[in-house]
Amino acid sequence: MNSSISVKNLNVWYGKQHALADVSFELGQGKLVGIIGPNGSGKSTLLKAILELIPSQVNEVSFYGMQLDQAKAKIAYVPQRESVDWNFPISVEEVVAMGRLNPGKLFQRFTGKDKLLVTETLQQVGIEDLRKKQIGELSGGQQQRVFIARAIAQQADLILMDEPFVGIDMASQENILELLLNLKNEGKTVVMVHHDLSTVAQYFDEVLLMNNKLVVHDETKKVLQPKILQEVYGKLFNETQL
Repeated sequence: MNSSISVKNLNVWYGKQHALADVSFELGQGKLVGIIGPNGSGKSTLLKAILELIPSQVNEVSFYGMQLDQAKAKIAYVPQRESVDWNFPISVEEVVAMGRLNPGKLFQRFTGKDKLLVTETLQQVGIEDLRKKQIGELSGGQQQRVFIARAIAQQADLILMDEPFVGIDMASQENILELLLNLKNEGKTVVMVHHDLSTVAQYFDEVLLMNNKLVVHDETKKVLQPKILQEVYGKLFNETQL
């Protein structure tokens, strides 16, 4: 299998707490993948660990057969909205243009081709009319579109998203999902931390079910079994959620 991500024996400790224990998995390409599990089960920690945003112990993490420093141009990361400084004085257009920056170069100028690609991306995502707006002026759904636009402008092959649907309405979720499905159909891989069990079957091709370890990684319909979910979520799980 041509892997977008390969992880072997990943462990994360927060002090004495074993936040992630011996996590191993491999993801193919052209998939929409969900990371689900109860609160505190290590979903966001998993993304941060494989991107080296937090310390971990691991035998191997590779992206398209490369180490992270070699693959950075192929990877886009969309953090949780609450971790973003929305008061920062930067416009929609400037955020999207950041996708054209090469992480390996200190001094860069935007070319005519870069500027054209940014405009085309804003049009594609449906936010061209917002290009001069400061990012804090946008709705939650619009803010997520900006980050997706940045990933598209970057021409990333792998997009990692940490709970992008928290705090936005269902109409915005559906619009963003359509954008993500288009990216998947182009061969991109989208991996998303997600908390709403009721939409998992609709959204994802396959799922990683976490509970401070990887409980199961499989096609979505094989993971969404009441017996499996009951064991992981306990009293929090109700079959009507599916």
